[in-house]
Amino acid sequence: MTPKNTTAVVVGATGLQGRAVTAHLLADGWRVRALTRDPDTAGARTLTQAGAELVRADMDDVASLVAAAEGADGLFSVQPTVGSPGTPAGFSADDEVRWGCNVADAAHTAGVRHLVYASLAGAGRHDTETLPQNVVSKWRVEQHITRLGLPATFLRLVSFMENYTGGYHLHDGTVATAFAAEVPQQIMAVDDVGALAALAFARPGEWIGRAVDVAGDELTPLQIAAAISEAIDRPLPYVQIPIETLAALGAEFAAAYTWLNQRGWRADVAFTRELHPGVMDLRTWLERTGAAQITAFLDSARTVGQQA
Repeated sequence: MTPKNTTAVVVGATGLQGRAVTAHLLADGWRVRALTRDPDTAGARTLTQAGAELVRADMDDVASLVAAAEGADGLFSVQPTVGSPGTPAGFSADDEVRWGCNVADAAHTAGVRHLVYASLAGAGRHDTETLPQNVVSKWRVEQHITRLGLPATFLRLVSFMENYTGGYHLHDGTVATAFAAEVPQQIMAVDDVGALAALAFARPGEWIGRAVDVAGDELTPLQIAAAISEAIDRPLPYVQIPIETLAALGAEFAAAYTWLNQRGWRADVAFTRELHPGVMDLRTWLERTGAAQITAFLDSARTVGQQA
């Protein structure tokens, strides 16, 4: 059982991963400092109501990060990648790397005893193949953390099931992505990021120095669309977006999907289940929360369409 006076800092606490990590740490008895640029948002207030201490900090302001991390036992670090919702206009891979390195520098200066960094599966293969920019960015931050000699764990994650709950992958009554229809894709529930991070913090002797690629399920887009359709009891067919369409939006988007269709994450789902037996497969996630989120999004989109 985690001591009640053990303190963890959660960077990006109002984001999907940050909220999940905060919830699991609070449930395990940690004192959580939830870092946010704006403590007055509804999401920040929800964290306060859950029992977290809100701390104003900015990943471009190392001094604010050091102040927030002083005296903390653990720190969870996550940064947005290019294309993530809510990123500032013009946000680049270099911005992501700078933010990740700033957090690591702050943890080092403050003497944090365990940093858990949210990376991407495949980062460890940087020396053996050409990786998409979003994976390279995470690898660059990993390398900086290693050079600092920080006691750290790298959680290398795959695509989130939550991507299928809104406009990211749902379009006009279909599941629409640039994934090849018959190529298996690895996915996981964001809540399991929180569970794995909490597990790492609770057992630092086992987890410090480890880099683990984790995934909750592996299914083709056709199988994903079929499972969603069954769970929400309405047809939601799969439509493959041509890579050329993505290339018109940006070469990096096209490169990332091409890599996923050819090489992909390659995490070990069975190994993930050994680490965290409660990890959710897609059907479990749909039963617990996913189907309700998808239905709410589709109903909202239908209402907006009727009013237009």
